[in-house]
Amino acid sequence: MIKLAKTERNMTRVWLSGAVALALTICVGWMCFGPGTSNATADSKAVTVSAEWKYDADALKSGLSEAEAGEDGSKSASVDGSITYTYSDGSTETVDATFSQTADKAGATGDVTAEVTHPFLPQGTSDIMWLCLTAYLVFFMQAGFALVESGLTRAKNSVNIMTKNLMDFCFGALLFWMLGYCLMYGEGGNGFVGWDSSLLMLGSATDGQDNATSAAWLFQIVFAATAATIVSGAMAERTKLIAYIFYSIIISACLYPVTGHWIWGGGGWLGNMGMRDFAGSTVVHSVGAWAALAGAIMVGPRVGKYNADGSVNAIPGHNLVMATLGVFILWFGWYGFNPGSTLVAVDGIAHISVTTTLAAAAGAIAALTISWINLGKPDLSMALNGGLGGLVGITAPCASVSTGSAVVIGLVAGGLVYAAVLFIDRVLKIDDPVGAVSVHGVCGAWGTLAVGLFGQHSIDVLYWDESTAIKDGLFFGGGFEQVWVQLIGIGAVFAFAFGAAMLLFTVLKFTIGLRVSDAEQIEGLDIGEHGMEAYPDFQPMVNPFEAFAKK
Repeated sequence: MIKLAKTERNMTRVWLSGAVALALTICVGWMCFGPGTSNATADSKAVTVSAEWKYDADALKSGLSEAEAGEDGSKSASVDGSITYTYSDGSTETVDATFSQTADKAGATGDVTAEVTHPFLPQGTSDIMWLCLTAYLVFFMQAGFALVESGLTRAKNSVNIMTKNLMDFCFGALLFWMLGYCLMYGEGGNGFVGWDSSLLMLGSATDGQDNATSAAWLFQIVFAATAATIVSGAMAERTKLIAYIFYSIIISACLYPVTGHWIWGGGGWLGNMGMRDFAGSTVVHSVGAWAALAGAIMVGPRVGKYNADGSVNAIPGHNLVMATLGVFILWFGWYGFNPGSTLVAVDGIAHISVTTTLAAAAGAIAALTISWINLGKPDLSMALNGGLGGLVGITAPCASVSTGSAVVIGLVAGGLVYAAVLFIDRVLKIDDPVGAVSVHGVCGAWGTLAVGLFGQHSIDVLYWDESTAIKDGLFFGGGFEQVWVQLIGIGAVFAFAFGAAMLLFTVLKFTIGLRVSDAEQIEGLDIGEHGMEAYPDFQPMVNPFEAFAKK
């Protein structure tokens, strides 16, 4: 948890230094990566211009004459050889091939045919394997979220947090299978919601014959689970488990699929406008964060968080080692999150992996540095959230920006995390124990906007058709066109996700209830909600000399 400034002077110092840091990073971005710079060109795609066959024609002819005739009198023979392809960029590639020829009963020979022996999988199989592999990585992020949230909160609530992170995926998977995927990718709907009855309960792939659809569903359910689990951290230590389960059902069945359809579903109204959110800064992270903001407002702060005079009490987490391990796991999983969003196995995953890495590193450095300047000590929890903020920030533009731009995006994200956590905690008085809204909401919006600022058509077109690639961003001479599109998307998703979540949590509050009792909070949700403890062997420390003196 962040050490809070003790005086108004210190608080002013915090905001001023944060603002200066953000201004400097924007200036650096403009000077270093302004109009005219690019590390890719739109015509860099290579196409085949010739193919040279190499085989022993005499051996093929001899083999055909010596071959035994079949029942119909025809003969066939084959020899091994190779084919050398020459591409438009001057490069060549040689692959093994088998060359064959047949002769009919009368001795007339047919054309020589070639069958390439590819040393690699068919593209369709490679794509399915890539989607499944990256889905496994993103699923592993559930473990990362569980460790981060548990480590940044108190030990007496660990069982509750682990249960929520497990069950939001379990319930979410069933609901996304039953309904969510249909609403997101059904082609029979409209610009606001999809529909295709054949996708209900994944009907078109239920018999194992449509593996491409199965892979696509698997990849999307782990994204839906990420959006759902973000709420757990913001509402930690005071929310009823049953209310959280109901929320997880709704976000997986409705909230995430609807906003996903708008941008990713094909025919969605934001996608048709040209909004770009490559891997989900808005579709996944902001949707979860705006719902988390609504939930944190409706459930109220933890007991003891705010005093009667409005002053704030820090409530430290119980295990920063656990939180740090969780961040490493999340970072690792992000290599499935962003590169996997190509949806196909292509060379471009390397560039996306690099931009993802650089933004995360820059975000952690920025947050650590700002905390060091303002608090006098380097704050590990801030560095962890800064790294996550950099990852969230690069998620939308990862396939649209240069490596230099990725560093600037990460630096700004790290600064935004620091400022947003303090603002939400001290000014808005909204209790967010792990900084989920700052990391996923604020940085998600920043990353989506960054597409309109730093995006380059020459990079984006490597992953999209010429007609669907984005316009150049503001800092690359493209004007405000892409910026406005991104801002409309950010605002629309916020209005829908926050509004729908407020309505949902209001209904839950006045029906089954959102908040546990104060007594349960003090005792811990592990006991009150589950009747068990994560650390049953822990005992209060006793001073042996004090105990002896009492005797």
